[in-house]
Amino acid sequence: MKVLVAGSGIIGITSAYYLAKSGHEVTVIEQESEPALGTSFANAGQLSYGMSSPWAGPGIPIKAMKWLAAKYAPLIINPKLTLLTLKFLFRILKNCTASRYEINKSRMVRVSKYSQQAIVEMVQEHDFDFELRSHGLLQVFRTQAQLDAAKKDMAVLDAYQVKYELLDVEGCIKAEPALVHVKDKIKGGLRYLEDQSANCFLFANHLTKICKQMGVKFEFNVSIQQINAKHKKITSIQTDQGDYQADKYVIALGSQSADILAPLGIHLPIYPVKGYSITLPIKNDADAPQGTLMDETYKVAITRLGDIVRVAGIAELTGYDKTLSDSGDRITQFVLHDLFPKATDQVPDDQLWAGLRPMTPDGTPIIGKTPYDNLLLNTGHGTLGWTMSLGSGKVINSLVSEQTPEIDIEGLSMFRYQ
Repeated sequence: MKVLVAGSGIIGITSAYYLAKSGHEVTVIEQESEPALGTSFANAGQLSYGMSSPWAGPGIPIKAMKWLAAKYAPLIINPKLTLLTLKFLFRILKNCTASRYEINKSRMVRVSKYSQQAIVEMVQEHDFDFELRSHGLLQVFRTQAQLDAAKKDMAVLDAYQVKYELLDVEGCIKAEPALVHVKDKIKGGLRYLEDQSANCFLFANHLTKICKQMGVKFEFNVSIQQINAKHKKITSIQTDQGDYQADKYVIALGSQSADILAPLGIHLPIYPVKGYSITLPIKNDADAPQGTLMDETYKVAITRLGDIVRVAGIAELTGYDKTLSDSGDRITQFVLHDLFPKATDQVPDDQLWAGLRPMTPDGTPIIGKTPYDNLLLNTGHGTLGWTMSLGSGKVINSLVSEQTPEIDIEGLSMFRYQ
């Protein structure tokens, strides 16, 4: 079949790859001039298979109130609340129960674990470097309360067969030797043994080249104006470069998906949560992280990617505004230099970056069919687009090809919101 994929972030590219691998004639359209220039460009680099969890959970509302008053707050809400933001916050609150958390996490882990298998296959099949490190992910706790809460969560990890180890301070230092300089600041950690880190932007560009070799056409600098439909079937996607027609259409537009699909009567609860990152060369390997760390207090990830370190985090609720704020710069720099004071030099002014994460209120991506016979969705992955990308691409290919997916896709489609 002819398949049109809208979007060339990591989700769109992996979708195109698996569709082409199945023999479909694939075209990808993208408003940017190159692939992966949006949220895939400078994300945290985490492949968080075991740590895949929804933001909404028991206790989050109280934590959120405390974060808003903190000096280095992981959550920033624009005081000029829009209807879009208010709706998202209300939907988040509805998912902050123990029962919803378990349902949502189970769905997320399903996709993440599937992606974990897929990346092993990818490495075996294609020989290209994307700075993959299998050093695990260390969730660092600064307080005893955080350590105690982690012990309660281990039953959930056991239920999903996530390999982990609970570490004391010395165990954290053994996993990440550079923490020896700040041992008095931490109480312990939870290490997800199978989690990895890798350069998403590098991977996306390598996979784009492979897609082109497989016959995939990439059309850049193409802006979608509207999606045309008749009798519950998409007839074309109208753009500033003309109309694109196909047998089936896959929407992988991240935070833009909701606005593009709304005129069709498809209302997706996707919110563009702004996140920040800084990227720096490593000054001294012995004083730098070897894998990925998540600072539980500030919700900031520090990731080793080759000879650089990427620091990413913060959830800023301010709609589609991508303006760089001083808060993003201040928090990421503080966490980096607080945990790894000797790893890098000071951050140049031009290293701060921001991207819009396409968040759903339940944390689960939206993958699957729609009320339109030939329209499918692969969007809403939030902070875990890189983690879930290959598994999501495989699921979409199965659905486009009218095959039964290899994993249970219950609760992944847009219909869970109806």
